[in-house]
Amino acid sequence: MKSRVQVQRITPQVDGGRYAAKAVVGDDVIVGADIFREGHDQVAAAVRYRGPEDERWREAPLRLDVNDRWYGSFQVDRIGPWRYQVVAWTDHYASWLDGISKKLAAGRTDLEVDVGVGARLLERRRGLKAARAAILQTAALLRSPEVPLADKIFAAGDPAMLLVLQRHPERKDTTFARPQLRLWVDREAARFTAWYEMFPRSEAAQPGRSGTFADAAKRLPTIVEMGFDVVYLPPIHPIGRTNRKGANNSLIAGPDDPGVPWAIGGPEGGHKSVHPALGTIEDLDDFVAEAHRHGLEVALDYAIQCSPDHPWVTEHPEWFKHHPDGSIQHAENPPKEYQDIFPVDFDTRDLDGLINELKSIIDFWISHGVKIFRVDNPHTKPLPFWEWLIELVHLEHPDVLFLSEAFTRPKMMQTLAKLGFSQSYTYFAWRNSKQEITAYLTELTRTEMVDYFRPSFWPNTPDILTEFLQSGGRPAFKLRLLLAALLSPAYGIYSGYELCENVPAREGSEEYLDSEKYQYRPRDWNQPDSLAPYITRLNRLRKIHPALRLFRTLWFHHIDDPAMLCFSKVTFDRTHPILVVANLDVHSPRESLTSLDLWQLGLENAGEAYEAHDLLTDTVYVWHGQENYVRLDPQVEPAHVFALRAL
Repeated sequence: MKSRVQVQRITPQVDGGRYAAKAVVGDDVIVGADIFREGHDQVAAAVRYRGPEDERWREAPLRLDVNDRWYGSFQVDRIGPWRYQVVAWTDHYASWLDGISKKLAAGRTDLEVDVGVGARLLERRRGLKAARAAILQTAALLRSPEVPLADKIFAAGDPAMLLVLQRHPERKDTTFARPQLRLWVDREAARFTAWYEMFPRSEAAQPGRSGTFADAAKRLPTIVEMGFDVVYLPPIHPIGRTNRKGANNSLIAGPDDPGVPWAIGGPEGGHKSVHPALGTIEDLDDFVAEAHRHGLEVALDYAIQCSPDHPWVTEHPEWFKHHPDGSIQHAENPPKEYQDIFPVDFDTRDLDGLINELKSIIDFWISHGVKIFRVDNPHTKPLPFWEWLIELVHLEHPDVLFLSEAFTRPKMMQTLAKLGFSQSYTYFAWRNSKQEITAYLTELTRTEMVDYFRPSFWPNTPDILTEFLQSGGRPAFKLRLLLAALLSPAYGIYSGYELCENVPAREGSEEYLDSEKYQYRPRDWNQPDSLAPYITRLNRLRKIHPALRLFRTLWFHHIDDPAMLCFSKVTFDRTHPILVVANLDVHSPRESLTSLDLWQLGLENAGEAYEAHDLLTDTVYVWHGQENYVRLDPQVEPAHVFALRAL
């Protein structure tokens, strides 16, 4: 007969164990399960786990919560693949102790036979020498005719005795939950990072020419001063001449138009080369080294596509789709056409050759000090390829991170995350109302998605200038920056955001006028109304306050005004609470009353008053209870960011 102890609904568990759940180094991984058996016998349970290169399983106990739901945790201390498994068994001794204690409480005194059963359970228990001696000592006490019955039961339930038994359990009918579950553990940058996207070619000291890696390196101190962790470069490779796009996506390029960086490849080389106008590979190495010296990581764009001039087109024509006349198909996303780009064909007869070359690109840039890749349009490539690639890269370089740039159907975005992408772009840019933000963030933090999907919030990208930013002016830029930085542990901005660039190519478009994708875009970074000081303050708050490094503890509190948002984050022990109240109406002042869930903030026992310290303005308020008045004028400040403290 199979074990009679049932183990069901284990969490975290991604698609029945098909994919790995995710954590970062230092996390306490909380494991839950429904565990029970028939009758009145009690059960015990544990989670066993092993990390990379562990030869043996370790165990942590699970404790009964309510309604047969058990929880426990184990800490992960290394990057790489982990496994965990829930085990459960009948606890015969706990069942005996519970039964005899109830009989004694009911006034029964004829319990010598029952006491003898307990003694036998102890005598058959195995353990190390010292533990075995303690167990047998209690068994002897139970058999002693001189010891009163109540004292025997008290000794049988002594906490020290129960702890010894817990450490040396008797497992005669153990259930091993199947399958063993997988957990992938990343470094903290997989969850907590602030990205800054820049085009090195726009950093030239003189207008009309391409900036170089050396020019771009001069901006690194400013980027790190603003508090960013990652500087992300769009493709740095040679750009094709054939069908090159001109300014504002013109189909006709002038002789000085630099072209779109995503049209990769030319006579100078392909994905393992750098554009000669930017410098040499050695110049890139110097840029990476300088970034590291400032405490920044460099992320590179990984785009699987080619210009018509890429060396692959002549060396491996079988890697592309062809029209009946023999010409190669260019990329399309109807009605959009990308005449300057050829997509590769994953149905090629030389699939092994293609995918091995694609992996070698990642290997090449890792060898040059790059450990983060932003992956362009992964949803247009086969999912098995990504699973193969990421798994293989992680076997050799478990600290490498991948950001999925997939603005597509939700299930595709989710599956890419399940397959191994470390972070994912999201729909945040288009979630503006209280209802939209609350619903979307609740889905990300309160469903199974929290176990595998790490969102990265970007209020803008070179492809995305939302109507909200176009029409909201400086208050809109401050608000969306604050929401991105404080709602999600991972966020990023595209350069120019600090200057509130908001002019679209045309009405109804989300494209920038004079987009940097098609031309050089030098800027005056010293404008007096730059948001750089505001960005610096927000990034400093993110690093100082531990609650802002987390995502699972996000909580929305009620506030009366439908145009105001109130949310909090706390550490897992509900300390260091941060409360944010934001005015989502960037055109008008708003005022309202909060209705705070004080227990969620760890303030249920705070008494009548507590301190609310606004970290943006350094203003201190004394608040009372759940309801407190707030007024926010977006022309002054769109939000309060409070550190709360009991008085």
